[in-house]
Amino acid sequence: MLGIELPRTDFAMPLALYALTAGAFGIGVTEFVIMGLLIEVGGDLGVSISAAGLLISGYALGVVVGAPIMTIATSRWPRKTVLLVLMGIFTIGNLACAVAPDYWSLMAARVLTAFAHGTFFGVGSVVATTLVPANKKASAIAVMFTGLTVANILGVPFGTWLGQHLGWRATFYAVTLVGVLALAIIAVFVPKDRDAPEPSNLKQDLAVLARPQVLMGLLTTVLSWVGVFAVFTYIAPILTRLAGFSDAAVSPILLVFGGGLVVGNLVGGRLADRWLIPTVLGSLFALTAVLGLMSFATHNQIAVVVFVALLGAVGFATVPPLQMWVLEKAHGAGQSLASSFNIAAFNLGNAIGAWLGGAVIDHGGLASVPWVAALVPLAALGVAVAAMRFERGRAPVPAAAE
Repeated sequence: MLGIELPRTDFAMPLALYALTAGAFGIGVTEFVIMGLLIEVGGDLGVSISAAGLLISGYALGVVVGAPIMTIATSRWPRKTVLLVLMGIFTIGNLACAVAPDYWSLMAARVLTAFAHGTFFGVGSVVATTLVPANKKASAIAVMFTGLTVANILGVPFGTWLGQHLGWRATFYAVTLVGVLALAIIAVFVPKDRDAPEPSNLKQDLAVLARPQVLMGLLTTVLSWVGVFAVFTYIAPILTRLAGFSDAAVSPILLVFGGGLVVGNLVGGRLADRWLIPTVLGSLFALTAVLGLMSFATHNQIAVVVFVALLGAVGFATVPPLQMWVLEKAHGAGQSLASSFNIAAFNLGNAIGAWLGGAVIDHGGLASVPWVAALVPLAALGVAVAAMRFERGRAPVPAAAE
């Protein structure tokens, strides 16, 4: 029944997992590359840079709205089929971006592309955990999300360079090609479902989302990434206006941030495999500490580069444990839906974080952003602790204790 029988060992992840990574890479480039092309897009389509920036917000909101819609619509389909259809939507959406004749057509194409995002990562996370032994599940999720981190390190800088030299449309044509390649890789290497999909019951799936532990897990995800993006959205002015770097130095420093993403993602996954709850709490505490201490480093060039790397590391160290935590709380029916909602929660955090950072700049100045941002993952840590205490209080009392 499997297209290809993949070897499994204790030391190597299956090739199917890297096929998911390829899809994640393409989606990551699509989401973030527009940040480096706002001037080119705005000039070509005759809109302001701020209006072009709304293409980022439109994508994020498309993820939030599209994740539940697409997950519910495809809930009865085999998971491999879902992944292939989503990569097809992703590819068509990027082609539509490349040929968009005006601003609103480009916005619509961006939203269409975003509809594939949440469900791909949500269903992909579930598929990733089925490809490895039980003690490697969080690491499998981390490997898939490595595609997102590599997109930030390699894909986005290259896409920006390509768009600046050949026009922004060339970048979207290139990402369309990435989508075609990822579609082929997933078709070849991801195995078919071993069992027929369980009949989906929307009422039961939504009931899973209503579980207090799941809701608190989703809230923890949102709050953690509000803190990350409150700072990351405005990292360029922090580096140039506070630390005194030149504009040309921003891109190399962002490569340092990207390196931190990769390390934090893989380390977070490995730790979560061994100690899930301590890793959830520890990564949130580390994120709070780095954001808080970053306030004292913004006027020292060496220190701020170190903290940029640490922000990438601790920010993405939260991703595998939070995703795995929500998957565990949504065990059984509705797991794919809860997983997709958690991806939407990350993107909702991105959008709120960008707004929060802007509000802080308007009222308290650029230097206030890191310490204000630190308060949000601190709140996430409080929510996580409350969720764990709530679950402990609901745990059944053993017969011997009675």
